[in-house]
Order: sequence, then structure tokens, then C-alpha cells
Amino acid sequence: MQTDPPAGVSASPIADNVMTWNAVIIGPADTPFEDGTFRLVMHFEEQYPNKPPGVKFISQMFHPNVYGTGELCLDILQNRWSPTYDVAAILTSIQSLLNDPNTSSPANVEASNLYKDNRREYTKRVRETVEKSWDD
Repeated sequence: MQTDPPAGVSASPIADNVMTWNAVIIGPADTPFEDGTFRLVMHFEEQYPNKPPGVKFISQMFHPNVYGTGELCLDILQNRWSPTYDVAAILTSIQSLLNDPNTSSPANVEASNLYKDNRREYTKRVRETVEKSWDD
């Protein structure tokens, strides 16, 4: 991950625990999340790669597939996990999810409803979290 990271994502283990990684996702260009710097933490268990890591946003998020706790509702971290997914694949999937939410399985019902019914207000709320991400 550190030698050839994909654009807009980075991650590395914390100094005293290789099973916990800090990660950053930059909001994709031409989306409401553009220029956001969103911090995450990834927790790996001994069963990795046979079991997905726990992934949680540390930065505040307003997104249909992110719970208030920062945890994600993302199929590849649950029922569609494959041991072939590495850290880069996980982070790029999350980055893609930012602008392409799954509103049929919302973790944040308010964000999902705004995304579907009032995109202008949704974008406003997302931009507020982008600005907060700069201070994290």
C-alpha cells in the first residue's frame, strides 16, 4: 500500500500495532465530497484475509451508508468479502461509495432520503462535513 498507493487513498499501520491501521481518503473530484480529507481506522484480526477488517470513519460523515458511529454499510466488508481484497481495494471501494451510495440499504436514513429527494440539501450537508474534515 505504501509503495504504490492508488490516487486519493493512503494507509499505514500505527507505530505499536500492525493490526490497526490509520487511513485517509480524499474526497473524489467533481463530487460533493471533493477536497475532503476523511480519516479512518482499520482493525485487522488474526483471521485476515479470510475475515474482513473492521473499518470506521474517524472523521464526521454525512452519507447514506455511514452510521453515526462512523461504521460503514458496505457489502465487501460484510457478505461479499473476498480474501483477495487488500487495503487499497477496500479504500478505493469506500472512496467510490462516497459518490455512489446504496440507498436501498441505508445506514443513515436522513442522508439517504435527502440524497434521493433533496440533492441540494444533501450536498450542503456533505460540504459541511468536508469543511470539518480539514480540522480533524
